[in-house]
Amino acid sequence: MTETLAHVELTWIEKRIEHWIRFGSVAHEQILDRRRRILSFPPDAVFAFLRWAANDFGTVMSCIDIVRVTAPGEPYQTVPFVRPGGESLLRQSGWPKVRLVLEAIDRIEAIGIDPVDVAPDHWRHLHNRMLSGQAARPYTRDRHHAWLRRRAVS
Repeated sequence: MTETLAHVELTWIEKRIEHWIRFGSVAHEQILDRRRRILSFPPDAVFAFLRWAANDFGTVMSCIDIVRVTAPGEPYQTVPFVRPGGESLLRQSGWPKVRLVLEAIDRIEAIGIDPVDVAPDHWRHLHNRMLSGQAARPYTRDRHHAWLRRRAVS
């Protein structure tokens, strides 16, 4: 069973290194020690993984990845702290961009949609629009219902 799961290593050293999951349905959790744990996700699960690090002078890195777990044998991209990896739907780094992604997630939740169920194309769209410096189309209930219908047919 564990060969089919993607494992995400989370670390929490207050005000130094903070890795956490913003959304996602965890299949298994393994606590390694007070500061580290491993969360496991099944194939086709989607999750948002945030990484933040600082030193004595402030933030040195902030990054968010939205990843779809691939099934064994499917191609995948490597993602730091995710074994073996997954399909990268969105990757942004730098606090201003990470904040924009978090705000987009909040807007989706505000209309009553679980971000886990959002169309993967929306995360790719948001990623590409942010890279090009353009505003992304909002994710709406109509888009979500269209995605659910498309998924049911395929």
